[in-house]
Amino acid sequence: MDSRNILIIGGGVAGMEAAKQLYRLGYRPVIVEQSDHLGGHVAGWFKLFPDMLSASDLISQMEEGLDGVDVYLKTRVASMNRLKDGFSVVLSNGTGLLCQAVLIASGFNLFDASRKEEYGYGVYDHVITNADLEQWFRTGADPRVPEEPSTIAFVHCVGSRDLKAGNPQCSKVCCMTAIKQAIEMKEKFPQAEVWCFYMDLRLFGKKYEDFYINAQRDYGVHFVRGRVSEVSEDIDGKVMLKAEDTLAGTQVKLKTDLLVLMAGMLCNEDTSSLAAMVRASVDSDGFLRSRDNIYRINESSRPGVFFAGACTGTKTVPETVAEARAAALDIHNYLSGND
Repeated sequence: MDSRNILIIGGGVAGMEAAKQLYRLGYRPVIVEQSDHLGGHVAGWFKLFPDMLSASDLISQMEEGLDGVDVYLKTRVASMNRLKDGFSVVLSNGTGLLCQAVLIASGFNLFDASRKEEYGYGVYDHVITNADLEQWFRTGADPRVPEEPSTIAFVHCVGSRDLKAGNPQCSKVCCMTAIKQAIEMKEKFPQAEVWCFYMDLRLFGKKYEDFYINAQRDYGVHFVRGRVSEVSEDIDGKVMLKAEDTLAGTQVKLKTDLLVLMAGMLCNEDTSSLAAMVRASVDSDGFLRSRDNIYRINESSRPGVFFAGACTGTKTVPETVAEARAAALDIHNYLSGND
């Protein structure tokens, strides 16, 4: 067996960063990515909070570190068997690999906003998701976004912290994504009124609170604490929404040109099958279960199987990159006998 081969399942930010670090350590990482591109969800984003860094620039920078790394796009892991000192892997394209360790960096899925029927996604002409808006920022092409909107509303926690939707967890990045997108829309349409309807603002990261204050003070974004209860469409195609301002104790009715739903993060649909292949555990939230949630977050309960990024739970980009670097070092220590 080639003791240098490391299988990395997932070519998003976590998989790319881990591959770069493992290659620098002298290993032969092999990235298996089911889509036709590297970068995962971040590759579809326009700018990243809180520094408004270009997402495409970040992905390009990360790709530069992958020279010499084997990458299989539009490929899945078909089967994986444990050997005495590693793993025998067969890919969906028929390629066979012998690997000394496995890093699962399979990421997450976005909640399907059409499941929340009360918001009208896929029904009303001017209701989109956060991912749709990022695509519009990148391409400028989406007939659902009016040319000159005068009022824009954002609804937080769509499919997150929602027992009925089967996802009671906080998606962690939605509040900041909404604030970032609200600022971007104000920059594009300075005369527009922009509203954010939130349950609680969870701004835990460096510069996050400053970002929020900036949105209010410098851009005039309105923040209303209260869940939107009803969405409809009038005869002119305007989106009508009703909500309760729980701080003021009043009802809010708003007519808006564009409604943006902040779809939350769910475990990747391949999580269960990947876990079964390596006999790893799945946690109660559907994400992969780490050896513990404090000291060994990158390790599974199975020797030679490691995790990085959002496969174990919702993460920001900086957290994902940090975990990928830590996972690469954990793998190195494991193969060096220093575990």
